[in-house]
Amino acid sequence: MGKTMWSAVVAGGAAIVFTGMAAVPAGAAEGGVSFSRVTVNGGKPIVIGVKEEVEVRAAFRMTTTLKYDFGPKVFPYRGKLNTGDRLYDSVITSDCEVVDRAKGMCDFDEWLYIDPRHVDFGNEDAGTWKTAGQVFLTGDAQDIDDLNLPLQVKRATRVTVNASPEPVATGRTITVTGRVTRANWDTHTYQGYAGRTVSLEFRAAGASSYTTVKKVTSSSTGTLRTTVKATGPGTWRWTYHGNSTSGAKSSTGDYVAVR
Repeated sequence: MGKTMWSAVVAGGAAIVFTGMAAVPAGAAEGGVSFSRVTVNGGKPIVIGVKEEVEVRAAFRMTTTLKYDFGPKVFPYRGKLNTGDRLYDSVITSDCEVVDRAKGMCDFDEWLYIDPRHVDFGNEDAGTWKTAGQVFLTGDAQDIDDLNLPLQVKRATRVTVNASPEPVATGRTITVTGRVTRANWDTHTYQGYAGRTVSLEFRAAGASSYTTVKKVTSSSTGTLRTTVKATGPGTWRWTYHGNSTSGAKSSTGDYVAVR
């Protein structure tokens, strides 16, 4: 990961080994293996904080009639397919769920783990990654394919809120403050995120959803501050909608009674 290649893999159990030399399935890679139906993290960005190891769920189908010893797996990578950076600490792959034994077709579930405390993990790792599929074949061979599936890896954000005074009279001013911070993977701390457009949202008492009231830009320290008129009781929160390297996040809600 980052400047090194991480390759720890744990198999869920003994992989099913398909025998025979049937024709390579249509669409298979040059190595005689094809990956399909690949999903990673449900298609959502992988958002990572500063200390907690992240578990990423994946699923895929592999088709091959070749014998394989261990693997298979899918994972994020950058650079060259065989020698580029890989983004994982360890991978656990389930046993094969046989779809078509004659074709050597299996479905797999996968659990991929990323630890932001790893020495080679840093802010430069935020952004777009590609996805590869790999399996180690019997006889020290392997098949590794680019799966044409981009993955977004993002730094986690945090947002706080405080609305006051509580309670407040109808028509009086409510001051709503807060702060938006972003994970710094180099220092393993959350730091103020300056210049961010953050939405102030309100959910009236009895309502099921929030409505955007206004947008505010965070200060040089990530501080948020604005005022609104009290029109009725309800809950206030801030929402940052994220960008290409930073995750979206809403604060908890702060209820204000209006009398």
